[in-house]
Amino acid sequence: MTRHLPRHLLRAVLAGSAATLLLGLAAPHASADSGPSDASLEAAHDAAAAPKTLDTLSRFFAREGAVSKAAADPRVRGDDAVPVRYLSPEFVAGKKGAPIARVEFLASKAVSSDGQEASLWTVKQAGSWQVVNIATGDDETHYARVGADKLPGGTVFHEPQINAWYVQGRGRVLPLDADAVRAVGAGGASVAAYQKRVHAAYADKLPGSAYAKSGKAGGFAPKERASEQSPEGPVTVASSVAGAGALAALGLSGAAVLRRRARQRG
Repeated sequence: MTRHLPRHLLRAVLAGSAATLLLGLAAPHASADSGPSDASLEAAHDAAAAPKTLDTLSRFFAREGAVSKAAADPRVRGDDAVPVRYLSPEFVAGKKGAPIARVEFLASKAVSSDGQEASLWTVKQAGSWQVVNIATGDDETHYARVGADKLPGGTVFHEPQINAWYVQGRGRVLPLDADAVRAVGAGGASVAAYQKRVHAAYADKLPGSAYAKSGKAGGFAPKERASEQSPEGPVTVASSVAGAGALAALGLSGAAVLRRRARQRG
């Protein structure tokens, strides 16, 4: 079941220097699958590389005048999309047997003629893979590669509340960026220790909690800045670490979730 993004969540991402192009579709939908099939990864890549998507990418890369729409010449890199996992609310809650993270969407990297990079998010809707979001940078595909190099066969995942990327395997959670190092140390942490930390940080803010029922979860709306408009649709400027979908990922407060996507990697 897909979820349409409320207006107050859209307002919550209208600030800062990173950019997200919302395509008017539903927010990314979490999947129970621990690993998408090769066919799904290929189909998601094909959706990202479709002519209509490339036309939208041309507008996205031209949004601030860095390059013209005609000269943007966007290209999608790689043969397949990569699965993007977020910290699982069931793991946060301490549910027995819950995986540490769950697939939220598949991502592909796109580049423009002048070197700009973007991440295309795809989800399966009505039986086909569709691009639902375009965000600046290549965090999703970048950390998939970094995690595979650091711990082959491990599970790469994102803790969007602090913008941290990790790889989990062999009973450990290892950091992939500076935000993760600050959270678990350079040497990482045991899965049990990591669960204890995220439980303490987020368990009282999960869906169904008093915090959520009070209306605070997802209710953060910082000062807006004007979104850019074009005859072909809006290009929205946002500061979200992972676009609007991150707000819905755990049902946590926007104040806890929203952090700048554009930041120095560690």
